[in-house]
Amino acid sequence: MFRTLIGATALATAVAVPAMAETLRFGVTDLEGMEALQQEFGAFETALEAATGHEIELFAVSSRTSAVEAINQGQVELILTGPAEYVVIKELSAPVIVAGWQRPNYFAQIVTLSDGPVKSVEDLRGKKVTFGSIGSTSQHLGPAQVLADLGLKLDTDYSGEVISRNVAVEALIRGDVQAVGMGESHLKSIREAFPEVAFTVIARGRDLPNDILVARKDLAPELVESVRKAFAEQGEALMAAVLQGDDNKKYEGGFFFTDINDSDYDYVRAMYATIGVDTKSFVGE
Repeated sequence: MFRTLIGATALATAVAVPAMAETLRFGVTDLEGMEALQQEFGAFETALEAATGHEIELFAVSSRTSAVEAINQGQVELILTGPAEYVVIKELSAPVIVAGWQRPNYFAQIVTLSDGPVKSVEDLRGKKVTFGSIGSTSQHLGPAQVLADLGLKLDTDYSGEVISRNVAVEALIRGDVQAVGMGESHLKSIREAFPEVAFTVIARGRDLPNDILVARKDLAPELVESVRKAFAEQGEALMAAVLQGDDNKKYEGGFFFTDINDSDYDYVRAMYATIGVDTKSFVGE
């Protein structure tokens, strides 16, 4: 009887405390190096372990292409990526969607000088427009799509160039270019950097699709579901951990979504078509 009671107690304890038998490696496409990944997602790593019961291990990738290689070679289970990167990863890796990560005020816009000659999008015909970081959803693809949605075709109705944002703004102030494509947070930083200059937004695009967490296509469905459930049921705690990273402040005020479909990213696919690139490779790589 004594031995039976001990055995029963041990079994009850084992059932009550789930073993962290599964290790899920987590990478982020827009962060290079383990130090940066640890700074931004160290607290999230701990929080996701508590929420899922799985061991979470941060996995650094050096580029978007290396992220695809890692997921295809079974080196990583979970990848957090932006919408422009997702549509390519979808083509090359066929991952499973886990959850969307909302970024409030995430949209593309076209910026000009308030006292300059360009007062509307139509005034950009025959003019030069610059875009920021190549392949960026909000600085490159998105602004080009904003103009396309309003009837201006890239390199036909206007000339488009990819130039780093601060250099582009200096060119705008000199009059060398007539508009710059950028996101809302970028305009805020530009206004802080050039307080003596007045800028005007002449076009704003629709809100861009969410950043997205995906899982390797051959990951066991029950593991995928356990992570998805954690975002659905413990999103507030997970977001609090995410926001401990300085760069992750872009998610402040946002939410996690588990009801998300691949078709939600068709607008991003249209952006690739607008700049004349297919979704089988990353722009600029």
